[in-house]
Amino acid sequence: MAEAFAFARYYVALLFGTLVAAGFAGMPATRKNYLVLTGFTVGIFGVQVLCLFAWGMDYTWKMYPLLCHVPIVLFTVLYLKRPWLVGVVSMFAAFLCCQPPRWVGSLAGELLGSVSMNHLGYIVTAAVTYVVLKKHVVQSVRHLLDRSAKSCLVFGAVPAFYYCMDFATTVYTDFLYRGTRTAVQFMPFLISACYFVFVLFYYAELQKQALVERERDMLHSQFRQAQAEFASMKQMQQTAAAYRHDMRHYLSLLQQLAAEGRLDEIREYLQSVQSDIDAITPRRYCDNETVNLILSAYAGRAQLESISLDIDARLPDALPFSDTELCSLLSNALENAVKA
Repeated sequence: MAEAFAFARYYVALLFGTLVAAGFAGMPATRKNYLVLTGFTVGIFGVQVLCLFAWGMDYTWKMYPLLCHVPIVLFTVLYLKRPWLVGVVSMFAAFLCCQPPRWVGSLAGELLGSVSMNHLGYIVTAAVTYVVLKKHVVQSVRHLLDRSAKSCLVFGAVPAFYYCMDFATTVYTDFLYRGTRTAVQFMPFLISACYFVFVLFYYAELQKQALVERERDMLHSQFRQAQAEFASMKQMQQTAAAYRHDMRHYLSLLQQLAAEGRLDEIREYLQSVQSDIDAITPRRYCDNETVNLILSAYAGRAQLESISLDIDARLPDALPFSDTELCSLLSNALENAVKA
């Protein structure tokens, strides 16, 4: 019975690690992929069992990276067609996720005084951990690994060093069990250093994201102003087309008034036409097209809402910021002024 629990535990460990690594690497959740993954783990487990009976547990455990972890990376790279870096980091991260079931299993074995309870605790915890990881963690890790090689390296640094430290101090040597000072102090220092680097990297990413969002808001504001100006220009064109269509009628009327010597009516009529032409002629407040576009749009809006707006725009030829930033700054200021 104890041997059955042991073999079940070792296969569950292999299946759990492979599922988590494949999930982190972005394996699509299809029936074919799960069948292939199951067949893969059964084949790898068969090789491990043969090695166990041929050379014993100690040798098999020392060969475990070649018997388990390297095949997982190859599965990720060759079958899932993922980059080598993603495959390696996914494997390291999956190895780290295998530790909570191991700790719970060890605790259950110690409390109940049974090796079988150790194995059973591992199996149950592995199942629960996989459900939690799949629901809350896998998607985030997948996006992080796909973001860039730099983010992939930063994310995988701690799992990679933990992996190397674990095998170096517990499998290939007994430094950790002997309480060697270097082995005990190195891992906490390494985790702290990696955390420090991760915080710096995360801050830099936040800054980049904030910059992108600001530029997006600026472009959106500029686009809205362009739409408003386009609508205004379209209305002006329609009005101008109407004036061109009626021009011959205006000229005929002027000729008739001039023939009759009615100069005062001619002056009044010309003043009226001049006012209408001024109303449809776009004003230029400055030579900067971006600023002129924004000022024209808000001048028209202020006029419609009966808001007094006096404009005196004077800009130098060279500005220390882009048109996008200028658009955002000026549009927000005028928007706040109009609302106030």
